[in-house]
Amino acid sequence: MTAPRLVALDIDRTLVDAQEHIRPQVIEAVRRAHSAGVHIVLATGRAMFGITGLLDRLDLHDGHCVASNGAVTFTYHPVEITSATTFDPATAVRTVLEAVPDALVAVEVVGRGYRTNAKFPTGEIRGQMWIESLDDLVAAPVTRVIIRDPSSSAEQFLSLAGRLGLHGINYFVGYTAWLDLAAAGVSKASGLSKVAAELGVVPDDVLAVGDGRNDVEMLEWAGRGVAMGQAPDEVKAVADAVTGRWDEDGVAQALADWL
Repeated sequence: MTAPRLVALDIDRTLVDAQEHIRPQVIEAVRRAHSAGVHIVLATGRAMFGITGLLDRLDLHDGHCVASNGAVTFTYHPVEITSATTFDPATAVRTVLEAVPDALVAVEVVGRGYRTNAKFPTGEIRGQMWIESLDDLVAAPVTRVIIRDPSSSAEQFLSLAGRLGLHGINYFVGYTAWLDLAAAGVSKASGLSKVAAELGVVPDDVLAVGDGRNDVEMLEWAGRGVAMGQAPDEVKAVADAVTGRWDEDGVAQALADWL
């Protein structure tokens, strides 16, 4: 791979830790790449309102982002939604709740927050929150559904999702018992493909860095997919290379290797 024209970066545990800290070396590496004319695209499971503050911290003042695991793309500044892919969540949500009846459910309200069936643990979802009945939550197409069971583990949710056979949608399991539902075919890769086409960039000219199960499609799609050092083995297995952990400035290492 020659020097990439576009760098796609996951946010949580790739750029920032749980306390929203960014390592100074990573900030400088991202700024250098951007100054060199490389398109920097944040590609994340976060909703769009959880991204804009980070753009300011990285001195990224114009460009594209992929949000909500690829269901939403937007440009900035000012923020303008360029795509929002929706699906009918009713069958999948009710199927999961038959197995985990006490789970928390949230559906995304793009650009604002989430409608939920109960209050989520503090800090787990950003933006405004409205509590509504389950029937109301699944009554219309949405971009994204989050199902969360604080009493379960990520391994239990991985097993559950596999057993349930959630047809007609795409799903991602996080580091905790957190199940993200999206339309079939939607992933960070699908969102990035839209952005790359808009910018005239082909996948071979993309460097992608991430650490989560929701990064697998992105790492496979990019010409150079790099897994963070703390990524699960199944994520490392699809990557072209493995960089350092977050606390080892993994993103800065990955950028230095290819820029």
